Amino acid sequence: MKTFGISIVVPVVALLVGSTASVAFGQMEERGMRPSLSVVGNGKVSAVPDVADIILGVVTQSTTAKDALNKNNAEMNALQTVLKERGIASKDIETTQIQISPVYSQPTPRQPGAEDFVPRVVGYRVVNAVEVTARDITKLGDLLDAVVHAGANQVNGITLRVDKPEALLDEARRRAMADAKRKAELIAGEAKVVLGSALQIVESGAMSPRPYSLGAQAPMMMMRSAPAPVAAGEQELSVSIQVSYAIMAPKS
Repeated sequence: MKTFGISIVVPVVALLVGSTASVAFGQMEERGMRPSLSVVGNGKVSAVPDVADIILGVVTQSTTAKDALNKNNAEMNALQTVLKERGIASKDIETTQIQISPVYSQPTPRQPGAEDFVPRVVGYRVVNAVEVTARDITKLGDLLDAVVHAGANQVNGITLRVDKPEALLDEARRRAMADAKRKAELIAGEAKVVLGSALQIVESGAMSPRPYSLGAQAPMMMMRSAPAPVAAGEQELSVSIQVSYAIMAPKS
């Protein structure tokens, strides 16, 4: 259950009707105090994700570091060629990892004297990973199929997100302000006071939707059969705004 805070900064005597309340408001003004009412307005907007971020990797291994690196470079070049042929712009392909590490020999299980085993370098492994931003989710299945066949042997998950949430957040702000005004008018009416202008406005929270991950195994499962469609669903953008309104003398 979602909650919101409401506070009314008015002495109890000020909520009394008639001349007593009017005097109380006058005394507050003389002391430099300004009666106010604070509410929190919430605004939400739903949006369909329109971008997918994918981490693709090429892992190669050979007896020498040079050979492993050469193989990796060839496969990564082929992978990037396929990405560009599929409409992925150069600015949407970013290298996130290049790693060269030795591969050590391992003792045979239950081998006598295994506790004295000294590992030795038997080869080298090269990992090259790129983050790809796909801007057409409807073609995501075909894209994954193509990159796996081009040599990508690591797919570390797919993340769906809204690319440009600014305009949607602005709409959520408008709804939050309207919600705050509605609540304040309702409370002021019930308290028999007159709602004035806003004294303070504070945006207490603006939340873009969290990227939704399909998981590391989803792409590889797609490749076991025909390319699968991706259901993007909807994500929620929300804004909370706290507004303090002045309160005028009670209605007679």
